[in-house]
Amino acid sequence: MNQAVLKEKEALVETITNQIKESASSVVCEYRGLSVAEVNELRRNLRKEDVELKVYKNTMVQRAVDSLGYDELNAFLTGPNAIAFSKDATAPARILNDFAKKHKALVLKSGIVEGKVVDLNTIKELASLPNKEGMLSMLLSCLQSPVRSFALAVKAVAEAKENGTLKTNEEAAPEAVAEEKAPEAEAQA
Repeated sequence: MNQAVLKEKEALVETITNQIKESASSVVCEYRGLSVAEVNELRRNLRKEDVELKVYKNTMVQRAVDSLGYDELNAFLTGPNAIAFSKDATAPARILNDFAKKHKALVLKSGIVEGKVVDLNTIKELASLPNKEGMLSMLLSCLQSPVRSFALAVKAVAEAKENGTLKTNEEAAPEAVAEEKAPEAEAQA
């Protein structure tokens, strides 16, 4: 084999290795049967969320995953595969899964998420999660809820004081005593 070709292949394996290392999520899918227009549509959808879709020879990907210790992924590297790389752990799974629902030719296989090889079921579970911004907004709403409730309670107390409808303990005490005496009087009668 020519030394130049060998160096090109080594550089390609190194590129794939770096992409996997730098990605929070790498999802392997088979695209056999998709038209060029469908692949372009898929790439556009992925690009919107900073997900990169690459097609490499399976042997090059196998060498890269072997060097990283993800040997279990080799079983899924057959046929015409594409790999989606992203710094967002859920984006590739979500976008590919949604696309696969509309285009049966796209088949999700497996992937590497947060440094672990995951199966198809895990990919589908990840697909059901919102993106990073969605998760952050959910967290913020959870954190805001108790503070908002407390603020509303304080506001209600302040308004009640202004209107004179708030009773102090001294004002409320005679009514409480009367309420306690009423059941006693009924019991004696």
